[in-house]
Amino acid sequence: MSEYYITTIGQDSHRFGEDNNESGVIMLGGVEVPYDHPFVANSDGDVLLHALTNAISGYTGVNVLGGAADKICLEDGIKDSTVYLKEALKSVHGASILHVSATIECLRPKLKAHIPAMKSRIATLLDIPASSVGITATTGEGLTGFGRGEGVQVFVLVSWKVEG
Repeated sequence: MSEYYITTIGQDSHRFGEDNNESGVIMLGGVEVPYDHPFVANSDGDVLLHALTNAISGYTGVNVLGGAADKICLEDGIKDSTVYLKEALKSVHGASILHVSATIECLRPKLKAHIPAMKSRIATLLDIPASSVGITATTGEGLTGFGRGEGVQVFVLVSWKVEG
């Protein structure tokens, strides 16, 4: 039996709504982060978990977001993005996730204090060590709408070991 290694990429972004956020939090990486404006999204808008789900779809070829997630969210009323991630993981066969690297671009909310909890939550969801999850945050020097505070954009790379 041979093995090889691949890397997949996922991206997602959501803008902030104009109204004040009644809950006072947004979801990022499965963690509640205090912020006064909600994401404009059908789901909880967790762009970090959405980008991770897309990176997993890059391996499996099964597009969960825009596919199964629409049914789960719009028809079944389930807004929790961890459910979409778990749906994507159902199609992973013959591979294991070695490492996740995420870059979050936004002006606000400030994320430094929340990154350890995000790493821990993602590690738990993927059943990998927290040391195998890297998360960075940047404002991108304000060159995009995300860096100007209009929303959040995330890119995720997933490194895989594939048996086969």
